[in-house]
Amino acid sequence: METPRVALVTGASRFLGGYLVTRLAQNPAVERIIAVDSLSPTKDMLRRMGRAEFVRADIRNPMIGKVVRNAGVDTVVHASTLSRAPKSGSRAAMKDMNVIGAMQLFAVCQKAPTVRKVVLRSTTSVYGSSAKDPVKFTEEMSARRRPGGAYARDSIEIEGYLRGLGRRRPDIDVSILRLAPMVGPRLNGTVAQYLTSPIVPTIAGRDPRLQLLHEEDALTALDRAVVGGPAGTFNVAGDGVVMLSQAIRRAGRVEVPIPSPLFRSLGRALMGPVMRSYTDEQLEYFNFGCGIDTTRMRTELRFEPRWTTMQALDDFSRATGAQPVGTARFVDATERGLLTLVGTPGSAG
Repeated sequence: METPRVALVTGASRFLGGYLVTRLAQNPAVERIIAVDSLSPTKDMLRRMGRAEFVRADIRNPMIGKVVRNAGVDTVVHASTLSRAPKSGSRAAMKDMNVIGAMQLFAVCQKAPTVRKVVLRSTTSVYGSSAKDPVKFTEEMSARRRPGGAYARDSIEIEGYLRGLGRRRPDIDVSILRLAPMVGPRLNGTVAQYLTSPIVPTIAGRDPRLQLLHEEDALTALDRAVVGGPAGTFNVAGDGVVMLSQAIRRAGRVEVPIPSPLFRSLGRALMGPVMRSYTDEQLEYFNFGCGIDTTRMRTELRFEPRWTTMQALDDFSRATGAQPVGTARFVDATERGLLTLVGTPGSAG
């Protein structure tokens, strides 16, 4: 399938959905763009969306079916999966919004004769993070042990429902993009929050390898999948990896290795509300990391990231004005003092 005529994008009030709508609105070949979310985008985002039409709707509501049918939508981009429970909600509310919402949306796509393509923004969290992981996951692999995090489990279910749609409607091209953790000047994600904390707790004896994706590359990859991209499942990440200790040093932060049993409690005491907000899967990622194979991204999706993992990290650090908390001597002295305080044997990096 080539350029969509009428595209519908869910999750339009959030970073990826909103900026993807902005890109599609700037493409004259796309006749109509419908942005959907249960929350209204900011005034700035609405302005950026230009000619796109915003519809405030919950994808679990039958109204979404009317929107798809009345507009003759041929391409649907599902980018509204929540990575954590809403502030006033529970895990059950998150699962309902994620899994039931996706089921309802894909059911609408199945019934709509005009729909020819569905693109899902998924995540490399589906691979989990464990000590048994391979150096790199390919798209055919699955987690070595069932991921503990809600976001990963929801994403695995959502991918399964979309593949089911593809089997029932073989005339619909199904594309799944598994995006690596993102960093960038405008996106305050988990890795960004972790690396901007003055004191960064890590698990003693572990130095996970991180493979990251610049926010602009994430948007470009989604745009590529929507406009003329092939069907299939694709890992999307920047080239190379960065060791967690190296990332902390480059950001000028202080690393404090903590024994694994104390990581949650003491780590939260050191980082405060930032670490208290982390989910199980996010903490597992900072324990084991995750590496992915991006061969298919290049050969089939024909997408080449502009930023490597290291360049993405450096661009984020520059844009956020992350300044070292002190000289190398100060950092070393602070690490030694904190290690003594927590009673961790050995010395820091």
